[in-house]
Amino acid sequence: MNTLVILFFAGVSLAVFYQLARISNFLDRISGFDPSIPSDRDNDTQGKLMLVFGVLYIVFFAWVQWKWSGVLLPRSASLEGETYDMIMNLNWLLIVVVFVLGIPLTFYFCYKYRGVSGRKAYFYHHNNKIELIWTVVPTIVLSIIVIIGLVAWSDIMYVSEEEEQEAVVIEVYAKQFSWTARYAGEDNVLGQGNVRFVKGSNLVGADPNDPYSVDDVITNEIHLPVGRRVVFKFRSQDVIHSAFMPHFRAQMNCVPGMITQFSFTPSITTEDMRSLPEVISKVDNINKLRADNGEDDWEYDFLLLCNKICGNAHYNMQMKIIVESPQEYQKWMDSQAKLVDIL
Repeated sequence: MNTLVILFFAGVSLAVFYQLARISNFLDRISGFDPSIPSDRDNDTQGKLMLVFGVLYIVFFAWVQWKWSGVLLPRSASLEGETYDMIMNLNWLLIVVVFVLGIPLTFYFCYKYRGVSGRKAYFYHHNNKIELIWTVVPTIVLSIIVIIGLVAWSDIMYVSEEEEQEAVVIEVYAKQFSWTARYAGEDNVLGQGNVRFVKGSNLVGADPNDPYSVDDVITNEIHLPVGRRVVFKFRSQDVIHSAFMPHFRAQMNCVPGMITQFSFTPSITTEDMRSLPEVISKVDNINKLRADNGEDDWEYDFLLLCNKICGNAHYNMQMKIIVESPQEYQKWMDSQAKLVDIL
């Protein structure tokens, strides 16, 4: 009912504005005024309004940074993510500098060069020096950013055989709308998997006839040891999903019929992250917003999310990630049933 009332008054308001515009045009024709030809007074008014709007725009930008910075992600929870954050901060610095310098000038020029009777615009034909500067400088800056990004990407994505042997190897299996993890067992090698083997407790389709599969461990949450590199291998059962671990600054598509991967090294445990002052502050800010909406308090956790719209329950496709000490991690692994015991 409320929606119908709102729509009714919105329609009436539009009709009123339309009629007022028609009356205004009619009065202009009677008085001989041509609205298509702006007067000096109109230009002056519009120029001043642009100047005021530009100031308010910058004030709004500053307010947004102050208001919402408290709900942004805190420091990275992985070593590789720190490099990612450095590159992101470098990009933001360049963007903000150009924005803060360029936007005020744009609005100021709209005011300074507003239309005045008898004043003609100056036609500036060409300047090789200026052309060279605004071509070469952005090229150099962007080339530096791209090269830094490529080096970081190579360090994060490339894992040698020796490094993988020392790492924790985990397969993350995606399907609508849940995640399942499979840990390589004592041999640190994942057995082969195929969707045709998905049955009963074999949620990821591990090949029961593959000797490398017998000691694999299937879980519904991810535990990671702090300070040790982790290699994730991704598969999908149905559609394309995207494994997104925002706290570790990592993301990779999960594509049916193929295996994708990335790796990172957790740098802080879940408990230590929760105790950081910046995280406590962010949790308090978020819980204040949740309280305003009548929602329960939220606890900081590392999460695996799906970042590719994969269906009607996509929003709820997540898995908890727990980073703990190597001793706690090993104790948890020892408590998990092996694949050979559950099939």
